[in-house]
Amino acid sequence: MTDGALIARVVPDVTGLDKQFDYVVPPELVDAVRVGSIVRVPLGPRKVRAWVVALSATSDIENLKPVTSWSGIGPDEAVIDLARWAAHRWAGRLRPFLLAASPAALVKKAVSSPPRMWHPAEQRVLDPLGGVIRLPPCTDPLPTLLAACSSGPILVVQPDVDGAGLLAARLRGAGLRVAVTPRDWAAAAGGVDVVIGARAAVWSPCPGLAGIVVIDEHDESLQDERSPTWHARDVAVERARRAAVPCWLVSPTPTLEALAWAGSRASRPSRLEERNGWPFVAVVDRSVEELPVASPVSRALLEACRDPHQRVVCVLNTKGRARRLVCRACRAQVTCAACHAGVSQARDATLHCSRCEATRPALCNACGSTRLAGIGIGTARLRDELAAAIRRPVVEISADAADDAVASAPPDAVFLGTEAVLHRVRSASTVVFVDFDDELLAPRYRAAEEAMSLVVRAARLVGARASGGRVLLQTDLPRHEVVQAALHADPSRLVEPERERRLLLGLPPARAIAAVSGTAASSWLQPCPLGLELSGPAQGRWLVRALTWDDLADGLQTLGPRPRGVRVEVDPHRV
Repeated sequence: MTDGALIARVVPDVTGLDKQFDYVVPPELVDAVRVGSIVRVPLGPRKVRAWVVALSATSDIENLKPVTSWSGIGPDEAVIDLARWAAHRWAGRLRPFLLAASPAALVKKAVSSPPRMWHPAEQRVLDPLGGVIRLPPCTDPLPTLLAACSSGPILVVQPDVDGAGLLAARLRGAGLRVAVTPRDWAAAAGGVDVVIGARAAVWSPCPGLAGIVVIDEHDESLQDERSPTWHARDVAVERARRAAVPCWLVSPTPTLEALAWAGSRASRPSRLEERNGWPFVAVVDRSVEELPVASPVSRALLEACRDPHQRVVCVLNTKGRARRLVCRACRAQVTCAACHAGVSQARDATLHCSRCEATRPALCNACGSTRLAGIGIGTARLRDELAAAIRRPVVEISADAADDAVASAPPDAVFLGTEAVLHRVRSASTVVFVDFDDELLAPRYRAAEEAMSLVVRAARLVGARASGGRVLLQTDLPRHEVVQAALHADPSRLVEPERERRLLLGLPPARAIAAVSGTAASSWLQPCPLGLELSGPAQGRWLVRALTWDDLADGLQTLGPRPRGVRVEVDPHRV
């Protein structure tokens, strides 16, 4: 046992290593090393970066090696404790969370900011306990942020870096001291009025934290696609709880998870304010148009694209093969009888649902006909059809298109692409979802929320209804709750049907789930711990369910270390 010296327990910054080690802090570093410090330590034949996660006066290990050097400051003790919680919650290692909470470049000391010049004026009043704030997509979030600042420093999480930078500039213009992380990590550690950034900003330092705001809580980019699949919303809620400060989740279309957390603390604008904050939404009911079964080119689409004064964006998320079936007799969409997702026809002629794994005979839901047809064309074919029909240039924009593809397009061009086009084009007069059923019937349990999120993004391209912009939804399902919610500028129309569907299928927020994949997944999951339910495998993944996220985390922990190659996705983005 080592006594009488300062002992640092560290987490090495080494991929795949899930251990903590003790080192003795040499006298010359005692004043510098703190919990959260970034240091260098000897590990085998090399020296590696590490985070100090605990300090003590004793260790059970004899002949400890010394810390080599102090590199800089890192996350404070409260954030390290939060990272421990997150590692348990998302069944991951501690290192990825410490990386997210650390500056991109070494920081030797925090940077002090000058006194702020902002003086709170009369503004909207936020619930002091936090909650969900439903703001229409074309409503400015700045007044909400200024109201949140009135009690002290706040942490703001915004889905994308560009959006965070724009909000930061406006907040500075209002006289506030602002740090954009990770670039301004040192200033954030020194203390400012607003710390703002993308997903990882939820781990940023914010001395005197008085509240946390998550902008566009519905945005899927707030969840890390890599394992551990942590979500900034849930980290923000837990960080606020630990700090005893309010957390406000802001969104035009809050997720069921956010609403379940908020309970009665969910605010919404007046109907007039909400309607004015959405564009005009028109529904093109393809089921009543005399069109070929496989063609998405409607009269409304052609009329919109032929107007040379309109900047039109067409969205089609199908890249090639047909993904859906329609009845040739009555034109009804063929869907899963259990969860209403789209289905595919297997080689044995049965219908298979990828969302809930149900199978049934190849019959139309509506009329019982066996005459089914695959529908859906890709963007390339639609581009050719449109160009021939409207006599305007049609420019296809994909995720890998050149950066200047939009700027170099002809001034009268119609833009066409997958949802990536909504990220590349900055403004439009009209956005047309050429085949909105592709989103509504996607074999993912979040398909409805994701479809509504796309409408939100389109709404911001065309602007509020006062600007004259509009969004066209082409669909064979005009009564679908997402279509009705968009049409009436009322996202609450989606909530109850979606909540009932999740409850029926045992999906969040009704249940906690994790997807486990890998060649050794089956043996690792057996025997299944008490409190967990195991189903699968389907598409190479097992699905693990529990009543609560705590039950799920505890159950996965009892399984012991994961074998190499086993991937665990807690609250998986795609199920």
